[in-house]
Amino acid sequence: MPVVIGAGVAGVTTALLLSKKLGYRMLVAAKHMPGDYDIEYASPWAGANYMPVSVSGTELAKWDKNTWGPLADLAANHPEAGVHFQKCEIHSRTKDLGSATADWFAELLTQFRQLPKEALGPGIDSATAFTSVCINTAICHPWFVSQCLANGVIFKRVIFEHILDAAGGGLHPNGNVDLIVNCTGLMASKIGGVQDTTVVPARGQIVIVRNEADRMLDVSGTDDGDGEACYVMTRAAGGGTILGGSYQKGSWESQPDPNLAIRIVKRAVKMCPALTNGKGIEHLDIIRHGVGLRPVREGGTRIEKEKIDGVWSSYGCAQAAVDLIEQAFESRAKL
Repeated sequence: MPVVIGAGVAGVTTALLLSKKLGYRMLVAAKHMPGDYDIEYASPWAGANYMPVSVSGTELAKWDKNTWGPLADLAANHPEAGVHFQKCEIHSRTKDLGSATADWFAELLTQFRQLPKEALGPGIDSATAFTSVCINTAICHPWFVSQCLANGVIFKRVIFEHILDAAGGGLHPNGNVDLIVNCTGLMASKIGGVQDTTVVPARGQIVIVRNEADRMLDVSGTDDGDGEACYVMTRAAGGGTILGGSYQKGSWESQPDPNLAIRIVKRAVKMCPALTNGKGIEHLDIIRHGVGLRPVREGGTRIEKEKIDGVWSSYGCAQAAVDLIEQAFESRAKL
């Protein structure tokens, strides 16, 4: 039976798809579970939204495309999942090379259009508008767990020193672990037997406020440094509005930087005056500051199978992992 290591969005989505498609009594084993807030655990800190930047024709673009349908279905038919449709604008500056949205985006999302020049703010060279989804991870992540539980998936808190510890006796109720699905995210850089040194953190710092924005907004870059970003998104079901942010590659710092926080709120209010009805940052009602470490891998997401003697993007990546697992079991059945 398969064991999924990791209970972030990748782990629970993979477990859910496996339990639905293959009927396995899955086990998800992880150090952190939905509801936890820890610097090692990226999923709870995510905004989150659907805004791919992958290049058409690549494997990543395929995974991104395959993710939109399930997310749109959740927004349309499952309000309890904490996913909702939201108008979105991406403002681009010519000097921010390589920051444009995916070239296939217009074919997928509704109401996609270019904004007229007269609608652009100072320093913005072009902008696109469309309808996407915003995900309240505080609701959506536990909802995925509930769907897993309804399919018989078992969850256990376990800390593994080595990837093969997941195959040890007594972990799975059936006692026979013949496949391990590694969804450890950032911890893939540290766990024994994997230690993928190409996986590094990209530190994200956010400010969560009670003020609401009338749309999701994102700017292609800032003048405050390459590791800083500017975006605004209001979560569904009273989840507050996320003001971001940063993309500080290689940084493991877990504590919010107060100076960065000030820059974040200043950029957000300038980009979206509706947050404070045209007033200053002192009119923001702050809930909390947060820091999360995105798992980033040099060369892109790794989804592959490996035989050991003695792999996110959400739905699209999880489906690719499920396909590999099916192939693995089919190969074994033919032996």
